[in-house]
Amino acid sequence: MIIDQIYTGCLAQGTYYIESQGEVAIIDPLREVQPYIDRAKANGAKIKYVFETHFHADFVSGHVTLSEKTGAPIIYGPNANPKFDAIIAKDSQVFKLGDITIVALHTPGHTMESTTYLLKDAAGKDHAIFTGDTLFLGDVGRPDLAQKAGDLTMEDLAGFSFDSLRNKIMPLADDVIVYPAHGAGSACGKNMMKETVDTLGNQKKMNYALRPDMTKAEFIAEVTADLAPPPDYFPLNVKMNKEGYLSIDQVIESGDKALDPISFENIANTSGAIVLDVRHQDNYKQAHVPQSIFIGINGSFAPWVGELIKDVKQPILLIVDDGKEKEAITRLSRVGFDNVLGYLGGGVGAWKKAGKPVDQINTITAEKLAEQEHTDTTVIVDVRKPSEYTAEHMAIADNYPLSDINNHLKSFDTDEIVHIHCQSGYRSVIAESILKSRGVHNIIDVTGGFKALAQTGMKRTKFVCPSTL
Repeated sequence: MIIDQIYTGCLAQGTYYIESQGEVAIIDPLREVQPYIDRAKANGAKIKYVFETHFHADFVSGHVTLSEKTGAPIIYGPNANPKFDAIIAKDSQVFKLGDITIVALHTPGHTMESTTYLLKDAAGKDHAIFTGDTLFLGDVGRPDLAQKAGDLTMEDLAGFSFDSLRNKIMPLADDVIVYPAHGAGSACGKNMMKETVDTLGNQKKMNYALRPDMTKAEFIAEVTADLAPPPDYFPLNVKMNKEGYLSIDQVIESGDKALDPISFENIANTSGAIVLDVRHQDNYKQAHVPQSIFIGINGSFAPWVGELIKDVKQPILLIVDDGKEKEAITRLSRVGFDNVLGYLGGGVGAWKKAGKPVDQINTITAEKLAEQEHTDTTVIVDVRKPSEYTAEHMAIADNYPLSDINNHLKSFDTDEIVHIHCQSGYRSVIAESILKSRGVHNIIDVTGGFKALAQTGMKRTKFVCPSTL
């Protein structure tokens, strides 16, 4: 028996490759499915099943394409209603895979079709559970993403989650391995651990939501507390996962087109496309196409694209390092952004050679900014999450979170220079690119972000837990 977790860091997402006696099951595949097909072929195996734990909101799964390419049926749990052919499993339905079995355990709560897959080894012993968003390490799936399903409230869904965990998951043995769909950094939960695999026994000790003495009312209150609004692209990804989508091969073929600077500019001016620069932030700061938006491919690329661009149908033109074109298109497609019109051939260098104007972002070191700390006109904006800001921030900094930066444009309507920072220098450049595209140019990037500022003598404010006062 082979169980491989294929973890994608930028999505904080786990896909699972399971093989037994020449038969393979894939659980929650990514959009680009060829690696799974190649892996099975190399092992002399055949993909028999494509299991989906639920209709994902934070990424577009590869279930439809993988089924089309292999003939393997797609399997969902009870209550699923996809627009394509699929097996809708009954609760406790058994699927044979070589000499092991996979049992569908209906565990509604995160969504009403949410299903955990219990793997039993060749001896029939419970070996592992693939929990989707029902159970994370350190947390459970948020119950507010499927509220539009009928008349359900997030409190109703949290109640279903409580029952699912106590009736289906917690009775299992402590040595059962837990394989969740997501880890720390995913917007599908709020308190996930950095680890991606654990035993159920340890989760019973560590996970607040699995306390044995917890009442349903307590569970509902804790699980629904302090939930950040879900990104706007989530419902659009759910729709694609339920209704189907273009093959990623078609998406790449359509977007993988080198455009000369004149064609690139003409398309940008006539199509309403966003010019998306995915290079490293340092390169963007030095020179970029005016009004282009920066979201670097080496950071949390896909989630920030979804958070900030929002509409998956938005036309996009890419500026990308040579050789990274297909990667950028693929990673956009993972969150449903399939409408890439092409990329700037030769990059910013070709743009300059064509005599086109470039813009840049002015910078300042943390040390230089510290020298200005006691100057009345020094303005600092921290674009980190409110929770990061609350935990510790520069005393004179205001907090305008990146996800909400467009709602603070009037705050930059001043003659004063505004110094912008995040934690280390990635998100601040995203914010600055958005501001410059809106005509705000009185901004300076703080190199190294809060990490660098914290090494200076500038005054900071820390959160102190009330219990320690």
